[in-house]
Amino acid sequence: PMRRLIFLLFVLVYSRTEAAEIKDVRMWAAPERTRVVFDLTDAVDYQVFTIGNPDRVVIDFKRTRPTSRLQLPIKNTARLKRLRYARRGETGLRVVLDLNRPVDVRDSLLAPNQQYGYRVVLDLLATDGETGDTVKPRPAAGLKRKLPAPQSEPARDVVIAIDAGHGGEDVGAIGPSGIYEKDIVLAVARELAARIDRQVGMRAVLTRRGDYYLKLRTRMDKARAERADLFISIHADAFRDPRVRGSSIYVLSQSGASSEAAKWLADNENASDLIGGVTLDDKDDVLKSVLLDLSQTASIEASIDAANDVLESLKQLGKVHKKRVQHAGFVVLKSPDIPSLLIETAYISNPAEEKRLRSGAYRQKLAGAIFEGIADYFEENAPPSSRLAQNRNHKVARGETLSGIAVKYDVSISRIKLANNLDSETVWAGRVLKIP
Repeated sequence: PMRRLIFLLFVLVYSRTEAAEIKDVRMWAAPERTRVVFDLTDAVDYQVFTIGNPDRVVIDFKRTRPTSRLQLPIKNTARLKRLRYARRGETGLRVVLDLNRPVDVRDSLLAPNQQYGYRVVLDLLATDGETGDTVKPRPAAGLKRKLPAPQSEPARDVVIAIDAGHGGEDVGAIGPSGIYEKDIVLAVARELAARIDRQVGMRAVLTRRGDYYLKLRTRMDKARAERADLFISIHADAFRDPRVRGSSIYVLSQSGASSEAAKWLADNENASDLIGGVTLDDKDDVLKSVLLDLSQTASIEASIDAANDVLESLKQLGKVHKKRVQHAGFVVLKSPDIPSLLIETAYISNPAEEKRLRSGAYRQKLAGAIFEGIADYFEENAPPSSRLAQNRNHKVARGETLSGIAVKYDVSISRIKLANNLDSETVWAGRVLKIP
């Protein structure tokens, strides 16, 4: 859902049509799941549901047509038998996946990346007891029962990965009273996770839940495994001068990005896991570098936007050490596909700030300020497939245009017009628009 630069590039290069087109169907079969991907020319509205006797997955695409004959690259896998499709109404398209056995379904609409455009991704997962899949899948709407009409699975939550720094034998900085940074930041991370989980449309994931150590790249891997939309690493700084105080926020520096790009390009194992599984193995060196640079640039831009929102919120809580977002080469900030920021909440070496950090009431305020910054960021940058995106509203300010609003939210003008029953691109100040 987040990569503003790539969205803008697509807007400039491709002309949007009123009806989206399915360009291709791709599929991967694995022991625990089968993934089916529909490549699209534009974002679409769609509904997914399952029907039994015989088992089928049905996808109803609105205002969509195929560019050519749709077919699966592999026929008759363990779960999937074949694909059928037909027109639905004047502008819709119904795709039916005939199954060999019941499945649990996950679906998502993905925004363009450096390799592909818009995609609807379906994961057909093993039902309980079929394999050793340890993650209980979120069932599709209408699973294992006949439906009189299409029903869509709820849009996904925005996922925020929260990384409490240090842990285990790595205690981090030590305050004047002897308190460890690792304990303070875990407490803050838990408070922040609780605030996020109370917000409809958001879900928090803690990289560590207790007092144990995780390698820095393992923390990144955990965020990627959860398909996090934002990664936040929580720390408490220290300095030899106990008078130094205030919070700071860091995003990845250009030098850090360059060194990480070199590592990804040199590591064949990592290369096969880039950007949601898009492999670089079959690309030449120049194209590899360009693709990775596009992804990193978009991710860093999103990181800066999120960091600025959080920093402005922290300024309302108290003194900040640096008034602007800082850049550094911290390893945990180096995911090329996840906007990431590191927050130095305060100086644990400052007696007054250490005292505040030890207070549960203050940690709640601190977590609240960070949360407000996160909420401000996702208010304008919610992934298209998320519940937050479906519930967005925009009050038109004086001088704003529909095209400018569309660019701001990374959606097409036609989708905004359709969502608000607009006959023209003229909008008046004060009107509240639903942003699809």
